[in-house]
Amino acid sequence: MHIFAIANQKGGVGKTTTAVNLAAALAASGQRTLLVDLDPQGNATMGCGVDKRGLKSSVYQVLLQLATLENARVQSPSGKFDVLPANRDLAGAEVEMVDLESREMRLKVALAAHAAEYDFVLIDCPPSLSMLTLNGLCAAHGVIIPMQCEYYALEGLSDLVNTIKKVHAHLNRDLKIIGLLRVMFDPRNTLSNQVSAQLEQHFGDKVFKTLVPRNVRLAEAPSYGVPGVLFDRAAKGAQAYLAFAEEMIERVHSWKEKL
Repeated sequence: MHIFAIANQKGGVGKTTTAVNLAAALAASGQRTLLVDLDPQGNATMGCGVDKRGLKSSVYQVLLQLATLENARVQSPSGKFDVLPANRDLAGAEVEMVDLESREMRLKVALAAHAAEYDFVLIDCPPSLSMLTLNGLCAAHGVIIPMQCEYYALEGLSDLVNTIKKVHAHLNRDLKIIGLLRVMFDPRNTLSNQVSAQLEQHFGDKVFKTLVPRNVRLAEAPSYGVPGVLFDRAAKGAQAYLAFAEEMIERVHSWKEKL
C-alpha cells in the first residue's frame, strides 16, 4: 500500500481536483484505491458523488476512534474507488484532538489495519498546517504537491518544503516529496513557462512530466458529482490526469525494482 498526501499550504491550487481525478484514474487503471478527505469543507467527498450531508460516520469519527475505517468508508458511485468522506464535523476535530494521546498518528493507525486492501491511498489535505494536515503527513509515505506556475506559488513552496522536512525529522522518517505537479498550466503565458523551467532546474526529476492544463470540463465536473476523468474523458484536463496516473504507477514500479 502506497500512501500519498496531496498537500499545499496555499489554497485554490487544485489539490482536491488532483486528489479526486488521480483516484479515479488509478481506479480506472485497475488499482485498488482509497481517497481520504481530510478537509472539513468536504469538497473531495462531494466531487466523488458522495453526499456529505447524509453521512452516518466520516473521517471525523475515525480520527476520534468512534468508528472504524471499515464502517466509515463508502464507494464513489461513478469512480468505483473507496472514499473516507468528510463533512463539517471535521472542523471540531482540531480542538477535540488536542488532549488525545498520539493525536498526530490517528490516521496512520486507522490505515495500517487495511494495508492489504489497497494499492494506493490518497489523502486530500486542507490548505493549512493544522492537526488534520499533520495526520495526513504522518500517515503518508510521500507528498504530491500540486502547484500553479506563478510567482506566489514559489513563495509558498519553500514553506511547505520546510514543513515536510520537520515532519520527516521528528514524526515520520518515511516521508519524502514524491513530486511537484504543475496544474492549471497555460503554455501561452510567459511567466508560467519561466516558473515551470525554474522548477525543473531546481527540483529536477521531482517535477512530474505531466502538465495539467487549465480546463473548463475539469471545473464543471464537481457540480455533477463525477470526477473529471469520467465526466469527459476526451477533455485535455482528463487526459492529463490519466497520464499522471500512469506516471505514478510507473514511479511506484521503479521504486519496487530498486528495492
